[in-house]
Amino acid sequence: MAIIHRRRWRVVVIAGIVVLVSALLMLIRRDSGLGALIVQGVLLRQDEDVRRQQPVAQAQVTLQSGRTSVTAETDSQGYFHIPLRKVILPGAKLYFHFSHDHYQSFTEQVSVGLRSARNPLYVFHMRELPTQPSDGNPGTHITKITNIRIRYVENATSESNIGSITQIFEARNAGSLPCNGHEPCSPDGRWKTAVGQASLDAGVGNTFRQVRVSCIAGPCPFTRIDDSGYKNGGQKISVSALDWSETATFLIEAEVYRTSLNSSVHHLFPVFFGQTLNFTLPANEEGVSIEAELDGTLMVFPLGPDINTSWTSCTLRQSQTTDRTRVYHCELKSGFAF
Repeated sequence: MAIIHRRRWRVVVIAGIVVLVSALLMLIRRDSGLGALIVQGVLLRQDEDVRRQQPVAQAQVTLQSGRTSVTAETDSQGYFHIPLRKVILPGAKLYFHFSHDHYQSFTEQVSVGLRSARNPLYVFHMRELPTQPSDGNPGTHITKITNIRIRYVENATSESNIGSITQIFEARNAGSLPCNGHEPCSPDGRWKTAVGQASLDAGVGNTFRQVRVSCIAGPCPFTRIDDSGYKNGGQKISVSALDWSETATFLIEAEVYRTSLNSSVHHLFPVFFGQTLNFTLPANEEGVSIEAELDGTLMVFPLGPDINTSWTSCTLRQSQTTDRTRVYHCELKSGFAF
C-alpha cells in the first residue's frame, strides 16, 4: 500500500509540474506575443541636422536571428519590412547588417522585448562614405550650380458653355377617349393616352446641362413629363411626355457645354539642404525638367524615366496623402556644388 501511495503521489506531482509549466508557457506566450515577429524600420542618412536625414533607398538589410537570416531592401522612403516566421523568445538577440554602395556598412544588435516592446519601429542611421577633398587635386574643377528652378506642365480639364438648344415636340391625342385597358392609359386608367417624344445629340465632346422640359400649350394639366432620359444630362438626351386629353405642345431647352484639356506651364523653386535639393509636384504633372546655370550657362535638364541628370542623382516617391503628391529628392554628384 505504501508503494502504491508513493506512485500515486509521484504521478500527482508530475501532473502538477506539467500543468504548471503549460500555464507558465501560455502566460509567457500571451504576454510576449510569441510567434511570427514582424520587424519594420527605416534607414536614414546620419546627420545632426534632422532636415538632412534623408531616406537611404535601395540599401540591403540583412536580419539574422540564430541560424535564420533574411534579406530585404529599403524602398524610396528608406522603409524595410521583414517577417520572421519562427518563435522568438524575449531577450533573444537580433543582428541587423546594412550595406549600400555610397554609405558605410555597419551591423547593429538589438534585443527582443516582451509584448509591450516586442515590435518597435526601428530607426537606423547610415554614414555616407567620405569623399575625396577637392583641394587634394589642384586640377579638379568644381562646377557651380546656380539659379535653379523646376519647370513642369500641369494638365486640367475645363468646361465652357458654347450655346443652348431649343426644340418643340407634341403629343397628339383626341380628348375624352376611353382607354378600355389598351395601354398607355391615364394615371387613373380611364383615358386613352398619347406619347410625345424627342431626342437630342450635342455632338462628340459636348454635353447637355441644365435641361428644362415643360408643357407650353394645350391641356397641360392632363399631361405628365418623364425626366429619366435627361435629368443626368450627357451627350445624348431624350424626353417623353404623356397626354390623356387633346393635343399638347412641349418645349425642351438645354445648355451645351464643351469639355477641353488645358495645359499650363508652372515654375517653382526647390528647397536646399546641404548638397541636396527637394521639391514636390502634383500627381498630374508632365514634362518635368530642371533649369539651372552651370558656371553661368543656362541649361535645361529634362527628368526622364531615370529622373537623373549629369550633376544630380534623384529619387521619386508618392506621398500617402489623397492627392498623391510626387516627392523628389536630388543629391549633387561629385565635382558639383551649389
